[in-house]
Amino acid sequence: MTAARRLVLVGHGMVGQRFLEALFEQAPAGPATEWQVTVLAEEPRPAYDRVHLTSWFSGTSAEELSLCPDGFLEKYGIELHLGDRATAVDRAARTVTTASGRQLPYDALVLATGSYPFVPPVPGHDAPGCHVYRTIEDLEGIRDAAATAGAGAVVGGGLLGLEAAGALKAMGVPTHVVEFAPRLMAIQVDDGGGAVLRRRIEDLGVTVHTGAGAQRVETGADGAARALTLSGGRQLPTDLVIFAAGVRPRDELARACGLPVGERGGIVIDEHCRTADPAVLAIGECALAADGRVYGLVAPGYAMAETAARAVTATARDSRTARDSHTARDSRTTLDSHTDGGSRTAGDSLAADGDTFTGADTSTKLKLLGVDVASFGDAHGAAEGALDVTYSNSRDGVYKKLVIGADGALLGGVLVGDTEAYGILRPLALSGTPLPAPPEQLVLPASAGVPAGPVTLPDEAVVCSCHHVTKGAVRAAVNDNGCTSVPEIKQCTRAGTGCGSCVKLLGTLVTDELAAAGVETARGLCEHFEHTRAELYEIIRVKGIDSFARLADEHGTAAGKGAALGKGAAVGEGVEAGEGAAVGKGVMAGKGTAVGKGTAADKGRTDGCDVCKPVVGSILASLGNGHILDGEQAALQDTNDHFLANLQRNGSYSVVPRVPGGEITPAGLITIGEIARDYGLYTKITGGQRIDLFGATVDQLPHIWRRLVEAGFESGHAYGKALRTVKSCVGETWCRYGVQDSVGLAIELELRYRGLRAPHKLKSAVSGCARECAEAQSKDFGVIATSTGWNLYVGGNGGMTPRHADLLASDLDRPALLRTIDRFLMFYIRTADRLERTAPWLERLDGGLDHLRAVVMDDSLGICADLDALMARHIATYEDEWAATLADPARLRRFASFANAPGTPDPTVRFVPERDQIRPALPHEDGQVLTAPLIAGAQLEVRTG
Repeated sequence: MTAARRLVLVGHGMVGQRFLEALFEQAPAGPATEWQVTVLAEEPRPAYDRVHLTSWFSGTSAEELSLCPDGFLEKYGIELHLGDRATAVDRAARTVTTASGRQLPYDALVLATGSYPFVPPVPGHDAPGCHVYRTIEDLEGIRDAAATAGAGAVVGGGLLGLEAAGALKAMGVPTHVVEFAPRLMAIQVDDGGGAVLRRRIEDLGVTVHTGAGAQRVETGADGAARALTLSGGRQLPTDLVIFAAGVRPRDELARACGLPVGERGGIVIDEHCRTADPAVLAIGECALAADGRVYGLVAPGYAMAETAARAVTATARDSRTARDSHTARDSRTTLDSHTDGGSRTAGDSLAADGDTFTGADTSTKLKLLGVDVASFGDAHGAAEGALDVTYSNSRDGVYKKLVIGADGALLGGVLVGDTEAYGILRPLALSGTPLPAPPEQLVLPASAGVPAGPVTLPDEAVVCSCHHVTKGAVRAAVNDNGCTSVPEIKQCTRAGTGCGSCVKLLGTLVTDELAAAGVETARGLCEHFEHTRAELYEIIRVKGIDSFARLADEHGTAAGKGAALGKGAAVGEGVEAGEGAAVGKGVMAGKGTAVGKGTAADKGRTDGCDVCKPVVGSILASLGNGHILDGEQAALQDTNDHFLANLQRNGSYSVVPRVPGGEITPAGLITIGEIARDYGLYTKITGGQRIDLFGATVDQLPHIWRRLVEAGFESGHAYGKALRTVKSCVGETWCRYGVQDSVGLAIELELRYRGLRAPHKLKSAVSGCARECAEAQSKDFGVIATSTGWNLYVGGNGGMTPRHADLLASDLDRPALLRTIDRFLMFYIRTADRLERTAPWLERLDGGLDHLRAVVMDDSLGICADLDALMARHIATYEDEWAATLADPARLRRFASFANAPGTPDPTVRFVPERDQIRPALPHEDGQVLTAPLIAGAQLEVRTG
């Protein structure tokens, strides 16, 4: 058996990780794996997403930014050395030496060393208080410095500089941006776009200095920065300086080992990403490509990574062919190997296949300080005979320019303030396709222009530049591979998994392709309703519909009409949990009778499904239609809502009492502790500043609730699509940095909106100062105190797809703040789709944030009175669902594991001890059943030591 060849990858950033993925996509793991891969990383963590690095300031963790999937390295036998940078390359011996003294032999070496921040060599640039903006460790230093900084200055007004300025501004630091060029983002935008961008950013409170350079960092007696002197002599008082003035290729390893580098840096590579030494390849920001450019964007880096992976794989393939035909001159064949008999080299193979990198699209679309900015193609009209078509609206902060060639083709453009058309215009510019309408109409606002559609794009048009996916590839994924949604397209083609700017276009392409194939793409909620959720909400509200049966009869499709939810089957008589709502794993309502499908209330029922029933139930609840467990409504609820608790993996439930604003008395803590002890429950402090009690059985829930209610607690609605929590810091009451009472406001908000049913869960937070300890900008609606009022942010969320919230209004007084939040929530509930969080809803909303602001603050639709009335009704009619259930014997009857033996624990719900508490037993473990509680004491022995 031939020994695996040794490949060393120096650098584990975004491009390095993409190289590994591409390498093993072409040479899957297993006995035939050609390469034994070792990776050297200078940083202390695996590859992470630098494109979204700034989201770290709004609560995205380093783990969430990680690009290296769990198990990836183990699956392919990759050896990763963190915090051990390469210090030397011996090309003759083919070894790499590391800072720790390791000496690694290689058959192929891939340099993905990236770039380093350029710091102008001005006096004082290395003083304490001066930072760069490149790694997570850099951001940690900036965050710590910002906590005490009086003012901050960012040197550099490009992409990275404006991101850094946005981070400082969000942390409450008065911020200056210093840019040597005459405008911001000089590479991406022209003078007109730069002027609009500057105005929009200055309106946010950031001071911009263009045409000025940093001359000196002034230091105090302690040696730390205290001011920044600009060219011309002006001084900016600042104790925090961030240098974001560009990057330079990390090519020192190549220089030291004699590989050619460019005059201005960058390791010289050919179209296959090989250096002058065929055994050494270079990719990403450290490389000087065959077209003479160093690319600082991730999309070209990914393209180089894929090209290099193909080069390595082709070399291995040619080597195998040579060995198999016994024509190899040297059994130690490497990247520079040739074979006798006219066999092709790896380079020949690649040239024949066209797998080369000779340049890349550098189009950009991003949001900087809340301002949408995009540029594509020949944005500055460098082509001979090019003409500009421009639209500028300084009042709305919108600037659009299209560059048109002498033949009428679109060459490029600049978009500031409104980038909606980017997804179509960029592929049109790159493909050279004739414009679908006069360019003058394409720059007008959507209401006046004639926007192009995806159908106008040719198949060869690249719709995802990060992964070079064409429209034709997306169409093939739909027609040949059966993809019917954007997530399926992402999995099949990788499109949309990079920067994400093409996701909306992908959705349109999928819909159009399905429609062209005669596949009906219904816009309705499900087969039972042709209306959307928003339309059903309006129908129910305007017509006063109070039941699913009536809605189905009057507005359902043929599949939904005329089918009541079980005539005469009142919920509460016996035990009924609704279709599909099983009471946990193995829980039964009488011998052999499962609670859920097939119970008495379901007989004869053919209407509704798991999509429309919970949606209608949520709408009815949000409009104050009574207790969710009463009558027909109970059969509409999701599994968790059926029992007002969260179903866990072993069929037990968790109980989460409301702790408004995270404030709790010692007596309250003791009560929760005593309940957990008496019922043997697992306890966990949640991220929402509450205490979660796990391990309760169905029949125990009312007993636990009763003790909580008697102690003054109520339902925390952790089980429902409703308001969860309003987090808070301690605010001015305790914190020396606080400027407002954040706890008091958080409690008021949580009590105001408790129980409010919505299309999806709602989370909020209140921070007492700009240090943002409550992480308000990662919530559906978040509030940050200012010295004169409150700033309101909306449309944020964490989780798998984190989004930084947008600033809706500034310096609001308390009544205006409450009124604006009331209207925002009710407008969201009224118009959002099923299971749509506020973040995607806001991105989908026509007109976006500006439209939302006009609706809820300027009453542009004339509906604010309706929104106010709906919220007032909710506040006036709120009741605690736990207490209301305890007060009704009919509701209580559903809380039984066995209808014929109330109080008998379900024998399938078993636990084992762990860390002085309990956890669900795994299938192979002999767990125990929790018995009924005594006066005090856990019912499952918990072993310690």
